[in-house]
Amino acid sequence: MDATVKTNPTVITIFGGSGDLTKRKLIPALYNLYLDHWLNKDFRIICTGRSAISDEVFIKGLKEALDQFSRRGKAKKNEWEAFAKNIEYQRADFTQPAFYNFLNKEIKTFTDRVDCAVNKIFYLAVPPQFFETIASRIGEAGLAADRQHSRLVIEKPFGVDLESAKKLNKSLLSIFDETQLYRIDHYLGKETVQNILAFRFANALFEPTWNRNYIDHIQITVAEKIGIEDRGGYYEQSGIIRDMIQNHLLQLVCLIAMEPPVSFNANEVRNKKVDVLHAIRKIKREEVHDFAVRGQYSEGWMEGEKVKGYTEEKDVAPNSTTPTFAAIKFYIDNWRWSGVPFYIRSGKRMQQSISVITIEFKPVPHQSFPAEALDNWQPNRMVLNLQPDMGIRVRFQAKKPGLQMELNPVDMLFNYNDTYASTGTPEGYETLLLDVIEGDATLFMRADQVEAAWELIMPILSTWEANPSVNFPNYTAGSYGPEGAEALIAKDGHNWIVMPFEKNHHE
Repeated sequence: MDATVKTNPTVITIFGGSGDLTKRKLIPALYNLYLDHWLNKDFRIICTGRSAISDEVFIKGLKEALDQFSRRGKAKKNEWEAFAKNIEYQRADFTQPAFYNFLNKEIKTFTDRVDCAVNKIFYLAVPPQFFETIASRIGEAGLAADRQHSRLVIEKPFGVDLESAKKLNKSLLSIFDETQLYRIDHYLGKETVQNILAFRFANALFEPTWNRNYIDHIQITVAEKIGIEDRGGYYEQSGIIRDMIQNHLLQLVCLIAMEPPVSFNANEVRNKKVDVLHAIRKIKREEVHDFAVRGQYSEGWMEGEKVKGYTEEKDVAPNSTTPTFAAIKFYIDNWRWSGVPFYIRSGKRMQQSISVITIEFKPVPHQSFPAEALDNWQPNRMVLNLQPDMGIRVRFQAKKPGLQMELNPVDMLFNYNDTYASTGTPEGYETLLLDVIEGDATLFMRADQVEAAWELIMPILSTWEANPSVNFPNYTAGSYGPEGAEALIAKDGHNWIVMPFEKNHHE
């Protein structure tokens, strides 16, 4: 497609430019934006790292990764060469001032050439311990002074607990204005995640029933078949709460539960989301066992292959008590959601990889049909599939063909791939990088959002860390998690729902 939005000339500096994130996500995303004409014709990408690599070898490595990971597949030679001429690699110690002096000169030369306002984007694809150092160096070099066009992009994790998040926010906000900070969560760039807002607020059909009067409970499942791969060192420090719950899943709760915004102004939307976080009932430390369940996977069989247990993975302690699964029940204490439980769960080495939101509605207040007609009755449900298949399913009751009145559940299905097969779906990083370039912070977390999310999960984190589990591992690789997760939801009379996203499927 041809973009209708014209962006400013842009210089993107990627710290950690020789790492996997750059190769697998950032360069493919920027390349697709370039092909779709979203990038200004004047742009430059400066990648920095500690390794000694020539530009030629570096560009070749980017091309090989692009061919493997881009949604478009292998790049055409002429298109790639036109894009790649704007990329350079700089070996540098980004803790020292010398690189920032070089960067200042490069950006000034670029700005003088294009003779107009230039976006200066600094992307921190580095371990979190370098965030403050790099930000300080950028500030000292005067590169953060242009409040309108200088922007800092920060990958998760944003802090490891509430105190470290507050400290990092304070440090960054002493250098940058909040409007310059883009705390990136790639989940929020997914088409189906953004579609939650369109689905809710562009349709008069659904919003009137989106409350405690009609909805019985809500479930959010983000399950992964993969284990921790080669990230044992990182995962030992994070666990499932820091890796998934504090950011991805709580953001999904915000999108499902937020009040209608007056407009799609970035601060208006983010105000509504942070209102949700403030309204979620705080779990007391002595209540954690009633509201949260943890798990760790053991060895098992997946797709005919035996896989290792968590404590057998590389860089993982043999007696590790780090959770790889968590299920939590939240309540949102406001008028819209009072009394409606929100069940969220996420885990590694699960039976399938799926991200799904299930809204289950209350039964009708009175059943007029004879008992024999209700044998197959099921609650009305709305299922929003985020991945791997993207779409929305609405389940309702209909009469089964025949001479007797017999009810049967049927589905209405909207499948992204069927409806938009010809247009291609942008990756999350494409959406978010374009937002950074355009200066739209709607899909990015604000300082108060980050801190409110940490406040919610700190009682769980601190309780679990003070009381390590004595029964790990407690679920088999290839299962749906520990028995405790089933008990958590079963005691309320519910069960976890994962509806396969196929046409005409009935449970």
